[in-house]
Amino acid sequence: MMSVRLHVNVDHVATLRNARGTPYPDPTAAALECLDAGADGITAHLREDRRHIVDADVDNLRAALLKAQRVFNLEMAATSEMVNLAIRVRPDVCTIVPERRAERTTEGGLDVVAGGAVLARHVKSLADAGIKVSLFVAADARQIDQSRNLGAAQVELHTGEYAHGHAGELARLAEGASRARGIGLEVAAGHGLTLANVGAITALPGVVELNIGHAVVSDALFLGMGGAVRAYRSAMGAGAKER
Repeated sequence: MMSVRLHVNVDHVATLRNARGTPYPDPTAAALECLDAGADGITAHLREDRRHIVDADVDNLRAALLKAQRVFNLEMAATSEMVNLAIRVRPDVCTIVPERRAERTTEGGLDVVAGGAVLARHVKSLADAGIKVSLFVAADARQIDQSRNLGAAQVELHTGEYAHGHAGELARLAEGASRARGIGLEVAAGHGLTLANVGAITALPGVVELNIGHAVVSDALFLGMGGAVRAYRSAMGAGAKER
């Protein structure tokens, strides 16, 4: 049975820190606790407005994850500023996501089809620097196919509509995962996943990685960071048995 990787997003550790302007809690310290508890990697989203993760966090996480020899996945918008920063920092993975300053959290997948030459140039720049490129997309055939055409190595399927309980979403994600895998893309998934709904996503054939953040940090209030990660590993393990 193939194990599905768990990458924990530590953005909302930074949200709590920034609410009071204190140096704590530290996202890097939280990341190391996650790794100790069984997470396979760490994700952080450096937004253009720096509302949670800031540049210093990216540098600190890169250094800590290099030392730990674990995966650092940097989420970012498709902008020259972010691409240049990523090339300097050299995360293991860059996941390009849509970004609007007015949104509370990422809303929907990246429109890869509309991204055109600009998005293609950003993907190429990252890939040429030796960085694995993932595109955060809806489980839509056109978006998945264009992700492959642009040279991405991975797609992360947006699970937000599934998390909201919309009918037919699990089947759509299964179809998207199958299509992506069939054209040579690695398949990750994430957004809105919780202990209650993660099992069915883990059970989808072809999904090899999950990115979970807000719910892990929320559950850590009651379970501790390590306890929360272990709870998600357990829920994912139960789901994987259904493959």
